[in-house]
Amino acid sequence: MKIIGVIPSRYSSTRFPGKGIENICGKPMIWWVYQSLIKAKGIDEAYVATDDQRIVDVCDRFGIPSVMTSTDCPTHLERLYEVSQKVDADFYINVNGDEPLIESSAIEDLVPNGVDPNSSYVANGMMILKDPIDAFDTSKIKIATDMNSYGMYMARTPIPFPKGRSDFQLKKFVGVQCFTKSALKFVIDTPRGFLEGIEDIDEYRFLENGHKIKFVLTEANTLSVDTKKDLEKVRKIILEKIEKGELSNE
Repeated sequence: MKIIGVIPSRYSSTRFPGKGIENICGKPMIWWVYQSLIKAKGIDEAYVATDDQRIVDVCDRFGIPSVMTSTDCPTHLERLYEVSQKVDADFYINVNGDEPLIESSAIEDLVPNGVDPNSSYVANGMMILKDPIDAFDTSKIKIATDMNSYGMYMARTPIPFPKGRSDFQLKKFVGVQCFTKSALKFVIDTPRGFLEGIEDIDEYRFLENGHKIKFVLTEANTLSVDTKKDLEKVRKIILEKIEKGELSNE
């Protein structure tokens, strides 16, 4: 069984162009993601998937393998599909390029165990929402699952709403996912849906069409970089970890 890790990183991000190659303590953001990815047990190979030569040049400078994809990919899912057509594997684990604090253990949680590689399997990481402000941050996607941890619905607003009871914890999306090649082909064969267009949440491509997504609870301590303010927070956290000897930028 072959499992590859993929870090999608496009330059023309709507909210924060070029964020994947922003400097964090002497290294580009994607370098930090790549280090966690290659240290995760079960990952055979790892690549950055991009559509911009500037990102390829940075990858080359820091010894990160990359795969050039087209500029016509509307979401990271289509970009992953293009990678699956160029690099053969049984499973593709996506790690968002704006997750420089992601831990290898959170990636390992998404490594499939006993899953048929010929199935149309999709899994996604989730974590307990710890910072109350994240409940109202529309860049942080909230999740509700059924009793078997399969996704029921996702939203940028707080869900579920505490009308009947309040003794529960909100859960939010973690940017680590696992797909079979068949699941990625499903994305290409299926048009963008109504709810996907409203919420602008790519994973609705599966949910709106009755395709299950397994959500895996992980202890990830991460912060996705969606804004320059997020970037400053991450720089401070990583600098503190370097000073304590918990991380290295060498």
